[in-house]
Amino acid sequence: MTVADLEGAGAALLALNNAHARELSWLTADRLAALVGEAFAARRVGLADALLIAFDQDAAYDSPNFLWFRDRYDRFVYVDRIVVAEAARGRGLARALYLDLFAAAKAAGHARVVCEVNADPPNPASDAFHAALGFVEVGTAAFEGGKAVRYFERAV
Repeated sequence: MTVADLEGAGAALLALNNAHARELSWLTADRLAALVGEAFAARRVGLADALLIAFDQDAAYDSPNFLWFRDRYDRFVYVDRIVVAEAARGRGLARALYLDLFAAAKAAGHARVVCEVNADPPNPASDAFHAALGFVEVGTAAFEGGKAVRYFERAV
């Protein structure tokens, strides 16, 4: 997906993201377009059934979670956000997006895909999903305001 692909889907993808801002972070339309433009991979299913945005280590991205990985790994693909609309859940869309990302990362010569999962507030569904995909914990971080995350990686 490119910034041009947001035409016609941008408002729906923005609404999908922002409906899950507690887990993902709130975006403006301009910020979503900037993320997609910088992404190693940006994929959607349907108009806005599911969305995945991932960056490689060379991205100009200021997320403290992304920077945690960049401080530790020379090469990686970082999943910044993945979300599935409530009405589209249970159809394997997130798994399909991840499998596509694993293949793209491997084809580009990457050895790992990384991500974080909220520990506080907890996200047990995401914990179970990532464990089923073979992710293993490699670190933790706590942030101002009480938010905490666990960092994960999966070899590809």
